[in-house]
Amino acid sequence: MSASELFERAEEEERRRRRAPWGVTALVLLTGIALIRNGSGEFDAGPPQPASVAAPDSRPATGPRAHSTAPASLAFSAAARVRIPAIRVDAPVMPVTLDKDGWIGAPPPENPDLAGWFTGAVSPGEKGTAVIVGHVDNQQGPAVFYGLGNLRKGNRIEVLRKDGKTAVFETYGVELFSKSGFPGDRVYGSKGTPELRVITCGGGFSKQHGYDGNVVVFARLVAVR
Repeated sequence: MSASELFERAEEEERRRRRAPWGVTALVLLTGIALIRNGSGEFDAGPPQPASVAAPDSRPATGPRAHSTAPASLAFSAAARVRIPAIRVDAPVMPVTLDKDGWIGAPPPENPDLAGWFTGAVSPGEKGTAVIVGHVDNQQGPAVFYGLGNLRKGNRIEVLRKDGKTAVFETYGVELFSKSGFPGDRVYGSKGTPELRVITCGGGFSKQHGYDGNVVVFARLVAVR
């Protein structure tokens, strides 16, 4: 199947499931992506892992500045492209949904430079928590989110939407979570404002089970262009 046919099929699925509510069960099951890591050569060390200083502050933002500069939430519009200048990501985005086992469906592994927007959540810039996923690597080497663990607080993530607007998010935390104990409510729960999670695989790796964790980037909307 060609790339254009994949996009058409995914967009048709998006239209059918657009804004479909996803409950606690989906939140718990949506814990990662089954990916493959290259096990030889220069990639033996694996992808970068988040530094402890990048973890989100457990104290909520308070005071007059906490929300005074936040832009208003946007209406629905599908994601078209994601840019993360700090790690040189500039990638097209396709819609993805849950698979038959309740896991998020990653973009086709044969296209390592493609990211996926989960259509069961809000679109980037809407009120709530939007979710973008992507491969960390494949058998040929690093993929679109290989460098995700290198992000730090204050880095910007730009999501170009199909309505022509760009939702700009600022990272406020990066963490590695075990897939067996993934905190779905904490990661995906709505904060009442437009937020974004960018997710890929990370942690330890085995040929039998793949990666044992997920790298999760926490970001909030700070501008609209």
